[in-house]
Amino acid sequence: MPKQKKSSMQVGQQLSPPKITLKTKGLSEKQKDLVRLAINQDNKIIFIAGPAGSTKTYVAVYSALKQLKANDSLDLLYVRTVIESAEKGLGALPGNIDEKFNPYMAPLDDKLRELLPATTGVVADLIKKQRVQAMPINYLRGANWTNKVVIADEAQNFTYKELTTLITRLGENSQLFICGDYMQSDINGRSGFKDIYNLFDDQQSKDQGIQCFSFGLSDIKRSKILSYIIKKLSQ
Repeated sequence: MPKQKKSSMQVGQQLSPPKITLKTKGLSEKQKDLVRLAINQDNKIIFIAGPAGSTKTYVAVYSALKQLKANDSLDLLYVRTVIESAEKGLGALPGNIDEKFNPYMAPLDDKLRELLPATTGVVADLIKKQRVQAMPINYLRGANWTNKVVIADEAQNFTYKELTTLITRLGENSQLFICGDYMQSDINGRSGFKDIYNLFDDQQSKDQGIQCFSFGLSDIKRSKILSYIIKKLSQ
């Protein structure tokens, strides 16, 4: 029995990749301010400081996806340290580098699924095409980022040297978000985030496209109880 030819509509449906369609809650004015900084192509590095639950990673991922939607040549790279936020570590994880790092990619995965419709398959498509990737900061030496939006998360767990390595990877047509929380460092006083943030928090750096942005207690969106907890811990 001869095979039936597929209609042009069926072929088109197979060839057309899922579109990036963002589903977001209404952004606050402070969040909109950060998005405006992010989509300004003159801004190459954006430091984002703030307490837990203040939407640092959420707005960074939102801004990155807006840019991937507008420009097919861009990819998203998510960078974290493999430092564990606990007094005792879990020990060595089995598998190759992707399998070892996978647990640390969970915050990005959460944000992707929060921001992108589950029914379209766009998350799987972005990962399959390697438009979304993750890498531990230990593997950045020698990298040169071109056509990338890079999100460095939990940057309070990066040393000054690691942050120096991070910001010197930036190449053409790329942007870097560095998100950190002064209160939650797990590397026993060796964090370089606050020092690097303060170093670039001046007008000269702004003129070069390096922005420093901070969220405060009033920007915590996760829950009311978290706002109380962070305020209490800050006293």
